[in-house]
Amino acid sequence: MRLVTQNASPDVPAPQEGGEIIQLSPKPFMSTEELAGLLDVDPSTIRRWRTVPPLQGPPFIPISDRVVKYATADVERWLSARRVVPRAA
Repeated sequence: MRLVTQNASPDVPAPQEGGEIIQLSPKPFMSTEELAGLLDVDPSTIRRWRTVPPLQGPPFIPISDRVVKYATADVERWLSARRVVPRAA
């Protein structure tokens, strides 16, 4: 994996101080199924995140009633924002 720190979207929070954005795929967009595979969850989980309040998950792009895409850069930022670094005790 390659680290990237550019092309931040104003709608997706930036990583916390010292955070890094991890590049997951060279493809600019991914499908619900591809995102589910990446996160190791069922595609129905991804669909539920985007349809049942409170909405969750990364930002999505509804192309049509049956097609939804996720910008890979948005997914990378979403994952980076959720990253937890345990403190040394």
